[in-house]
Amino acid sequence: MPHPGQSTPPADRLPVPRTADGRNGLAALILDPRRALVAVDFDGTLAPIVDDPAAARATPAATAALARLARLAGTVAIVTGRPAADAASFAGVSDIPGVIVLGHYGMQRWERGELSTPAVPRGVSTARAELPAVLSAAAAAQGTYVEDKGEALAVHTRRAAEPEAELDRLRLPLAQLAERAGLALEPGRLVLELRPPGADKGRAITDLAAERAPRAIVFCGDDLGDRAAFAAVRQLRGEGTPGLLVCSGSAEVPELAAEADLVVDGPDGIAELLAELADAFAG
Repeated sequence: MPHPGQSTPPADRLPVPRTADGRNGLAALILDPRRALVAVDFDGTLAPIVDDPAAARATPAATAALARLARLAGTVAIVTGRPAADAASFAGVSDIPGVIVLGHYGMQRWERGELSTPAVPRGVSTARAELPAVLSAAAAAQGTYVEDKGEALAVHTRRAAEPEAELDRLRLPLAQLAERAGLALEPGRLVLELRPPGADKGRAITDLAAERAPRAIVFCGDDLGDRAAFAAVRQLRGEGTPGLLVCSGSAEVPELAAEADLVVDGPDGIAELLAELADAFAG
């Protein structure tokens, strides 16, 4: 504890993870920031969940914290299902050269203003053509809408009168469409997404860690799609790289909170945590 009149050391202001693995991961991050990998989800983590995905924006505090971390940490990355360039813009990091954005679950990469992306699998075009008829045949409820991500298609039920019931009702016809198109159907927060198989945040994290060889890693997420990233961090921990798993807490996805080393209060809590981490990295 500091003496009266002394400021609290930056590391002491950080919340304490509830697991030993999490505490070890946090300590390793602070010990060697220049070899740290800081990775965060976008929707529900940097940005509050909103009815219109195109209106989502990272909180100003989160953007400011990412800018600071980009100058202090070895690697800072946003890992998202969104198109990478969109996420860079919506997160306010387009002009921050130290932030990498892995979009479409790692299939796209935005870095220093340049976008690299593979060809869109044919199955996505097949699903795009058939999806309107599938939703019509299923009598999708008013308020159900499609978000076309280019390399994936997301069916949202958040605006429906009974969003959870509608999500459950559409699961089977969308699963059948995914099977015909050779795609995977992945659930999220009141959304079902059709995307190429093998594309997930776990693979994105694993590939980035292999490229950057971090001494420690933190991943922050909020949704079922982040469970693969959590699993990847646990795998890295098993191989000797300390890691911290952080959940942007919400009532909608309690499953992820149960797997986390640390749970904070939504995007505002994430922004505060990232700022405190930047303070600790700066010493």
